[in-house]
Amino acid sequence: MGADLGDFQTPVELVEKVLGCIGPVGDRWARVLEPTCGSGGFIRGLIDSGSPPEEIIGIELQERHLEEARRIAQEGHRTSVEIKRANLFDIDLSRDLGWRSRGRLLVLGNPPWVTSSRLGAMGSRNLPAKSNIKGLGGLDAVTGSSNFDLAEFIWLKLIREIGDERPTIALLSKTSAARNVLQFAHDRRVPVAAAWMRRLDARRYFKASVDACLFYLEIGEGEGRFEAPVFEDFESSQPESTLGFAAGRMVFDLGRYRKAARLDGACQLVWRQGVKHDAARVIELSREGGRFVNGIFEAVDVEPDFIFPLLKSSDLNREPHMPPRLHVIITQRRLGEETAFLQEAAPRLWSYLSAHSAHFERRKSSIYRGRPPFAMFGIGGYSFSPFKVAVSGLHKRPRFRLVHPAGGRPVMLDDTCYFIACDSARQAALVTALLNHRAAAEFLGSLIFVDSKRPVTKRLLERIDLLEALSLVAKREIIAHAEKLLDQIPKNEVGSKGGWPDDLGSLLSPL
Repeated sequence: MGADLGDFQTPVELVEKVLGCIGPVGDRWARVLEPTCGSGGFIRGLIDSGSPPEEIIGIELQERHLEEARRIAQEGHRTSVEIKRANLFDIDLSRDLGWRSRGRLLVLGNPPWVTSSRLGAMGSRNLPAKSNIKGLGGLDAVTGSSNFDLAEFIWLKLIREIGDERPTIALLSKTSAARNVLQFAHDRRVPVAAAWMRRLDARRYFKASVDACLFYLEIGEGEGRFEAPVFEDFESSQPESTLGFAAGRMVFDLGRYRKAARLDGACQLVWRQGVKHDAARVIELSREGGRFVNGIFEAVDVEPDFIFPLLKSSDLNREPHMPPRLHVIITQRRLGEETAFLQEAAPRLWSYLSAHSAHFERRKSSIYRGRPPFAMFGIGGYSFSPFKVAVSGLHKRPRFRLVHPAGGRPVMLDDTCYFIACDSARQAALVTALLNHRAAAEFLGSLIFVDSKRPVTKRLLERIDLLEALSLVAKREIIAHAEKLLDQIPKNEVGSKGGWPDDLGSLLSPL
């Protein structure tokens, strides 16, 4: 397999399933384009189907696949088949194909499943010329936001170069790439006449651990329809959800969203991301036999005022009564604070950090350039709040947790977590109860794309209107839930609980 080409040849069984979902092809489309035809699996399937098209054009770069594809093309059959050896990225699809026939056009196939940044890291030449094809602005055009799968680039190239022919495009893709294509079509007002997605088992067919699908997009005329039913597999007759847009933003399931849309607004409290340091081996500590040990198994003896309990995403889904298993050294109290003061305020810590300075110097992220030695991000007064409401950004089903002091010290979260800093245990308990309530769960469930690397994001959490959520629940029910949470906090850490105000909304005011 050509790794730098994202080369997954499509097995016969999957070809048959794809054609079964969209066919009979020849009855609807006279022409078929396969932009990366490989050894000709789809071409063979089309020719052997009960309804082949009049003409097929396949494009392929690799010589080792061309021979087999051309052999299929030269067999005796009534379909005109031409295999072009070319780099797809060097072709203008609107002028360079030289179709012999006319009629409706279907684009079919299995383009590469590899990202542009991955190809660049491998030094591959199988890259399109650099262009801002999505029309990204500002930093997004030069940072990770402009990184995308080659399949996604191919989708956008097809839409841009042959969209005027009103083609139907059906390609195997990562589900994330398919969503990005629908987002692009929505933003550019591409006249989408119909779209749907059928999930496929990439592990079964390609031994790949990735969420993938067959994405079908039909370009028509007039106003676009930017909804795509999502089917569990190729055999399902009813969709499991409907991908679409609400208030200009993509949602995972339009049906669920419409039932919970009242919660879509702006959160009254501020969501933060946890501390980022990229030096876990020396900054994160565990306790062994009454002493701190770092990630390279060294005993660490530094001033305790700079060591705090730490929770990561995996910890937030453990039982809340379990104490933090890790600690973290915090070198700053606010973003950009000079760290030179540590030489006098914490000489043992300064000596320890200096001895391990190479770990900090190797940090690759550009955010540390020009910053004080041993700098961190995601740090501020909010980090030291004794009570927080926290959630993992990595888990598919968010579980919100009330975080309270441990050993008299405020608990830190790492940068895989998001949290609200609260000014009291009661506020933290109420917010946690609201966010774990079924109303909020239904709203979040309609938005979260579970195949994302980070299903829960700060931007998503900021959409939860806590006051609206409060209006949907019974006061007695939510107080009872909050009281249970408070009862789980050790008495020496919770302080005075106090009573509950008549207006619970008053507890949703920011610090």
